[in-house]
Amino acid sequence: MKRLHIALIATLFALPVLAQNTKELPDKATREREARFQQMSPEEIKRYENQVMRQAADLALIPPKINTSPSPEYDYDTQDYVMSLTMERTANGRIWLAWIGECDCPSSYLLAATSDDDGQTWSQPRLVIDGRSSSIPIPRTVIIGNFWTDPSGKLWLFFDQTMNHFDGRGGLWAITSENPDDENPVWSEPKRISHGAMLNKPTVLATGEWVLPSYLLQNDGFGPFNGDFPELDPYRGVNVLVSTDQGENWELRGIRTFPNPDWLEAMIIEKNDGQLWLTARTKKGIMESYSSDKGFTWSEPDFTASNIQHPSSRFFIRRLASGRILLIKNGKELHSHEGRHYFSAWLSEDDGQTWKGGLVIDDREKLTYPDGFQAPDGTIYITYDHNRGPGDIALAKFTEADILAGQLVSPKSQLKMIAVKPQKVKK
Repeated sequence: MKRLHIALIATLFALPVLAQNTKELPDKATREREARFQQMSPEEIKRYENQVMRQAADLALIPPKINTSPSPEYDYDTQDYVMSLTMERTANGRIWLAWIGECDCPSSYLLAATSDDDGQTWSQPRLVIDGRSSSIPIPRTVIIGNFWTDPSGKLWLFFDQTMNHFDGRGGLWAITSENPDDENPVWSEPKRISHGAMLNKPTVLATGEWVLPSYLLQNDGFGPFNGDFPELDPYRGVNVLVSTDQGENWELRGIRTFPNPDWLEAMIIEKNDGQLWLTARTKKGIMESYSSDKGFTWSEPDFTASNIQHPSSRFFIRRLASGRILLIKNGKELHSHEGRHYFSAWLSEDDGQTWKGGLVIDDREKLTYPDGFQAPDGTIYITYDHNRGPGDIALAKFTEADILAGQLVSPKSQLKMIAVKPQKVKK
């Protein structure tokens, strides 16, 4: 009955919006439309609901506005929530940081700020992607994203736009800037790459191909959108997208589903033997799968061979310039965790078979969503959120030597730096 009510609302309001018709429906037409439901069979109602909600979901196909001059309504003194998304360094050293405002919910939106002094101070939000609109009856959501500097120095921002947190289809979009260090960077028009979403950086293979670990949730959609895109069911899971032309086009190369799926948030590393190593978040922890044919087919998923124990939460894994692999995980031990308590850093010198170090970069509770990069001088930068609501987005800077020592031994290393702090006073 609730779904039927929402379908009726969408019929009365969303469809006229899609048709760009702002005239109010007359009372007689409204009554006649409502009366139609009394004459429908359950099967007819279900088909009608599906049609209506699919058209409502098409509101997420409208390219979002890229706001490069945010008004003060997005300043820190208006914010009371932060969810960390991503951080990246440009070729000339500017750091871009993005996070989610409002909540981890249908009304979320994306904000980004920059630092030109190595993370010591940060600008006010200078880029916002906000899909919310008072003229549509169902929330349009911008919920996750990731910055990535490609080999040419171009800065990418990948992000997800969907309806009602997840409408069963999602939508992975991207914008790029060729002058991200300028005072007023120019961004490309948003381009929709595929269904689904992505939260972690692409990987450049030895072949020169770019591999993007996107995912279409193994879920039929939230709330009124549940079950409205059954034709996408074969694609639910990690979708391995590949570009052979530096991101001009992306093609689906392979799919890997996982048992006990959660938000997936997959990452891919090319191992020294040429295999692709895919790791993903599940409700039971980190699981892995391998491909020996550059992503076309994947092994059955299993828990990591090195027995990395992790809660159902985002982790970070990336190959460093030294050839070692970096892992950022919850918990101060590799083989255990205490939920979303502690963040520790580990290194592998044998492609993920064993791990060394265990530098605790934060010992607080409610720590989530790490992302980062390695600077040309070898320094590792990791961002994450702490206590999202009244909390902050933190930044850690450290080296491989720090990780191996289990403590800070490098003079420029710093932990628990504050990048973003909501300043709205709650009444």
